[in-house]
Amino acid sequence: MRFDIVTLFPDLFTPHLTLGVTRRAYESKQVDVHLWPLREFADDNYRRVDDRPYGGGPGMVMLVEPLERCLAAVCAARGEGAPVVHFTPTGRRIDQAVVREFSAGPGAVLLCGRYEGIDQRFIDRHVDLELSLGDFVLSGGELPAMALLDGVARLQPGVLGDAQSHEQDSFEDGLLDCPHYSRPEVLETPAGAIPVPPVLMSGHHAEIAKWRRERSLELTARRRPDLIESARREGRLSKADERFLAKLGL
Repeated sequence: MRFDIVTLFPDLFTPHLTLGVTRRAYESKQVDVHLWPLREFADDNYRRVDDRPYGGGPGMVMLVEPLERCLAAVCAARGEGAPVVHFTPTGRRIDQAVVREFSAGPGAVLLCGRYEGIDQRFIDRHVDLELSLGDFVLSGGELPAMALLDGVARLQPGVLGDAQSHEQDSFEDGLLDCPHYSRPEVLETPAGAIPVPPVLMSGHHAEIAKWRRERSLELTARRRPDLIESARREGRLSKADERFLAKLGL
């Protein structure tokens, strides 16, 4: 798959594309990323890509013409048909379902806005999907773009050390992940010794799986009860799950 990223700050992506386990996806071109510095498509000596908003108010608005020239160059390089994605607080929230959709698709053109936003006429003419990281405002679309890329990259075959790693992640089955423990078996602290839960040391795989499922259910019910309700509506909770939640009073 190919992602073309339109941005004013291409250097922000360098650490993400070259560090960490997901770099395997980029180095192998399983996720083929191309950066398009928007100022290269300005047509004046100042490389201007923004101007004051009509109607007054603070900030600047990104201009249509440089964006259209850049998008035309992207389409010439990769061909027509790729969805154009704009990152904005007004967009659909990125969740694991969105990540899975992109991980199985051909890629997209990722538009990283800045300033007060992008001239709405460009959005109306060219943008196919608007996405958001959540109910807060960022300085630009680069961080959401990196978050989407990271989520997509780690789902590609061979990227993670264990093929089952992402299958146990939070949200993969609609619930939050269970707690995890490693060495030492007993952690000595000023408040006393804290051991690893004994069931995890038992070697009894069925009991370990049961413990992990119950901890996942408990954590989800306490922190994200909306996910429990969704799982109920979709029939993803077993009778044993419901008995455990009822015992907790959740």
